[in-house]
Amino acid sequence: MLLSQIISKELNLVLKSVENTITLLDEGATIPFISRYRKEMTGSLDELEVGAIKERYEKLQELEKRKETILKSMDEQGVLSAELENKIKSSYNITELEDIYLPFKPKRKTRAVKAREKGLEPLAKIIMKQYERDVEGRAASFVNNEVADTDEALQGARDIIAEWVNEHQVSREIVRSVFEKEATISAKVVKGKEEEGVKYKDYYDWNEPLKRCPSHRFMAMRRGEKEGYLKLNITPEAETCTHRLKRFFVKGNTSASEQVAEAVSDAYKRLLAPSIETEFTNTSTEKSDTEAIRVFAENLRQLLLASPLGQKRVLALDPGYRTGCKVVCLDAQGNLLDNNTIYPHAPQNKYQESANTITSLINKHQIEAIAIGNGTASRETEAFAKGLRLNHKVDTYVVSEDGASVYSAGKVAREEFPDYDVTVRGAVSIGRRLMDPLAELVKIDPKSIGVGQYQHDVDQSQLKKSLDNVVESCVNSVGINLNTASKHLLTYVSGLGPQLAQNIVDFRSENGAFDSRDKLKKVPRLGAKAFEQAAGFLRISNSKNPLDNTAVHPETYKLVKQMASDIGCSIDELVATKTLREQIKLQNYVSDKFGLPTLTDIMNELDKPGRDPRSEIVAFEFAEGIYSIDDLYEGMVLPGLVTNITNFGAFVDIGVKQDGLVHISQLADRYISDPNDIVKLQQQVKVKILEVDRTRKRIQLSMKNL
Repeated sequence: MLLSQIISKELNLVLKSVENTITLLDEGATIPFISRYRKEMTGSLDELEVGAIKERYEKLQELEKRKETILKSMDEQGVLSAELENKIKSSYNITELEDIYLPFKPKRKTRAVKAREKGLEPLAKIIMKQYERDVEGRAASFVNNEVADTDEALQGARDIIAEWVNEHQVSREIVRSVFEKEATISAKVVKGKEEEGVKYKDYYDWNEPLKRCPSHRFMAMRRGEKEGYLKLNITPEAETCTHRLKRFFVKGNTSASEQVAEAVSDAYKRLLAPSIETEFTNTSTEKSDTEAIRVFAENLRQLLLASPLGQKRVLALDPGYRTGCKVVCLDAQGNLLDNNTIYPHAPQNKYQESANTITSLINKHQIEAIAIGNGTASRETEAFAKGLRLNHKVDTYVVSEDGASVYSAGKVAREEFPDYDVTVRGAVSIGRRLMDPLAELVKIDPKSIGVGQYQHDVDQSQLKKSLDNVVESCVNSVGINLNTASKHLLTYVSGLGPQLAQNIVDFRSENGAFDSRDKLKKVPRLGAKAFEQAAGFLRISNSKNPLDNTAVHPETYKLVKQMASDIGCSIDELVATKTLREQIKLQNYVSDKFGLPTLTDIMNELDKPGRDPRSEIVAFEFAEGIYSIDDLYEGMVLPGLVTNITNFGAFVDIGVKQDGLVHISQLADRYISDPNDIVKLQQQVKVKILEVDRTRKRIQLSMKNL
């Protein structure tokens, strides 16, 4: 069966769409490009569907490589029959494939291998047939210099039989079936670690059916095990497994049958149970990793697509007490104009001096907005900023500073600001995040941004791959200004990457701003393929051709020109005048290459040239007088900002330096299975205080009836 047929069946997608998508992927097309500009080929598959095809295609390719390795190994051993070769080639399940290979896999010095070396395999075959009534008599004939007595001969034979049972496909399927239906996951505290591992106290004596264990609980227990506080087991009832195995392997009621029954019990306890437990642990880990990565990716997408303030002149404050508040002023493009340090809080308490400094900077640089980091002294600094007497209106925003310290100490920040210390760089990052969260956050390792659950415990290569895909998706869905984008932002544009991004920045520095998309072709090493993949996602606001400031791809410029010509106007007039666009009958322009999906996209783009698809930012205020957990009491209703979303609920910042948890059961008046159905990151919400645990610094919140 072709890989495209397998994928089509598994994902329930049209075969032709899958085939064309795989062809595009093999040609080097990216997911954003395929889903945006090749709708006719894919049947208008969206990014998620194209991404699913790509992921499954890559896994099947890995499977094909594994098959080649297995076939080569078996061929070299001289055990590859035509039947086995066909069985391996027709298998598309990695578990089934490894089961087929298991009997032929090169082994270390197992008990069965040692028994074979002593010549006991013929005895094992006699016993396995279960006809022999005088097993001990037969075993006596195998006693020699290497086999001391009949007990040793029978033990060796049972070891060989146990290995046969372990390697038999049916026996593994039997045990897997029981594990799948009946396995429980249990956790016990490691002796002597009761006090040290108190944060895992809920799992000191825990067990539940594995199939009902949610991913976040599995990951919590796994982390406890990794840190040495818990011991985990995943097992069903041993008797159920051995009973079913004996029903399959034990025939009759002879002394040979008794030996087989004993070997089956040994096979399960010593070989099958540990092997299948490891398999299910790995599968459960993979599932929980996948779910945790999905949660993280969804949070990251929401964070990257958060509302931007836009190109405004910003004063940013990185709050602090003893070390003061670092102040920077940025122009509308995010360039650093000025920096200072003020001390409005204890212990210095230079309030008036600090107010004079800020007022002076606001007037000097014509500041339009203030950004305040949400870390230490954030609320006090926000109150200070809002208390200033200013000549003109300046909105104040509290900005998440998660990851700002990672950025400020990293290579990217050193390259941008080699003459400034980490405190200045951190404040600049806070200000730029307000102006354009996407452009600033792409510079930071997503794991440091502070959203998601257990991101440091999951498969790191899978996490990076998923998060890179999210960043690429967000960057391309928004569109990038070719003349102002940093190399870090350009890196994620479809078809570019680090080197071409750097080449674009260098070309821009040497030759000035791009005045057309076509000029991209002059950038060193940026060939036709890269241009095809990238051009539609890059914007030039002051280009002579207004289409350069839209998501209309250059490959369809002639088509748009023809539309304008047919109704007797210029492209500029077509873009500017809705009544002219309404005269166009799209059906007249359908061709083999461009169908109604592309034509509809073109008209939608002409309706909103250069418009940012992200929503407008809305200022938010915490409740006055609420600064610490000690100011809270049960029943209080407060405004808050959603800062993180997990499978078990949402975390909300209510302005007390410690986020509270709205458990999934408290998010709505009805049953919900996914918190994302109710809340989004940075959403402004009202919450009620249910419980305040000051000792453990935990706040339980509710959004019910609010």
